[in-house]
Amino acid sequence: MYCRNCGKEIDDKAVVCTGCGVPPRLEKKFCLNCGVATQVNQAMCTKCGVSLTGVAGSSGNKSKVAAALFAIFLGNLGIHKFYLGYKSEGIITLVISFCCIPLIVACGLGAIGLGVIKIITFIEGIIYLTKSDEEFNRIYIEGKKGWF
Repeated sequence: MYCRNCGKEIDDKAVVCTGCGVPPRLEKKFCLNCGVATQVNQAMCTKCGVSLTGVAGSSGNKSKVAAALFAIFLGNLGIHKFYLGYKSEGIITLVISFCCIPLIVACGLGAIGLGVIKIITFIEGIIYLTKSDEEFNRIYIEGKKGWF
């Protein structure tokens, strides 16, 4: 991936460019995919054909309110993780939840596990809601922070 501000090649998960200190997806001076210089109003990279109107490699514009509501009400199913593009974290949450079901049937201990997961996802939902839109995008969309 290339910084859209200075064109320096950087890690795909970089939150800030090491070359210029700017979040790498904010500007539109360079193509995020190939690093070629672009014009401000350019919609597509003329070298590699990638769209310059959206953020390549990100989850797109995700609503922090939707993510928070998914976390609060459907957290045990990992829906908020899938919504934000965190497949591994979503699968982990889902598997843990389904592993607790036989424990509930067998001895009632699975309810504790489900309760713990519910508390964690409820806290995640509240954390999402307390972040500003910019901070939410920087941490969870651009930064790809999967847990808390």
